[in-house]
Amino acid sequence: MQTKNPFVWTLAFGLLAGDAGCAAPLPKGFVYLRDVDPSIVQDIRYAGSHNFLARPADGYHAAECVLAEPAAAALKKAQEKLAGQNLSLIVWDCYRPARAVRDFVRWTTDPDQRMKAEFFPRIEKTRLVPLGYIAARSRHSLGGTVDVGIIAVGAAFDSTAKKSVSCILPKGERLDDGTIDFGSGYDCFDPVANVGNAEVARTASDNRRFLSELMASVGFKPYAMEWWHFELRDAPFASEFDFEIPPR
Repeated sequence: MQTKNPFVWTLAFGLLAGDAGCAAPLPKGFVYLRDVDPSIVQDIRYAGSHNFLARPADGYHAAECVLAEPAAAALKKAQEKLAGQNLSLIVWDCYRPARAVRDFVRWTTDPDQRMKAEFFPRIEKTRLVPLGYIAARSRHSLGGTVDVGIIAVGAAFDSTAKKSVSCILPKGERLDDGTIDFGSGYDCFDPVANVGNAEVARTASDNRRFLSELMASVGFKPYAMEWWHFELRDAPFASEFDFEIPPR
């Protein structure tokens, strides 16, 4: 059932919702991950305020993972491979509207430094685009890219925590996001988040390899700058989308 939506939103390609009181359907070829595999944990950070922006990103009107159908199906396969190990995928970001990408870039010129201590403790925010931590154009907007980790089934976490703690601190000292140890927090704009970083302890390095091999086995490729970022090798769309993420 569609949920009532207080706003009317417009798809990037010009389709309007037929009923102004209901969420418009997703574009053809896109699905809610929750409808494909509800067992995958979702913690959609850009729909809330515990992220580097300290507020919801443009276009995120629901904390829902939306993906191109093949990407969602591939994540379901990865989740099935974790079955029996008391582990689950957790997704932090999926399809990202192009307007959110532009929002990220604008933020890098904003003097606000509220979230520096947690998300970019050793890099000036004006350097985040040139260094590749924030993209001027993102493959997330194609619908086949996902930010993902691995969490113990039933693990508790609270990503709405108000206290900012550096993402480069050891597990147990940084924000407890419920995941197994990957050597840094999610969205940590720091070299320690680079896949092959030598600062990372053996356990975290092994866990990164485990995640990378799991995602590769279902058709995703990694991004060297971020251990959590994976792109579907055979992405179905070549052009960016800019539709807003509506309630499911």
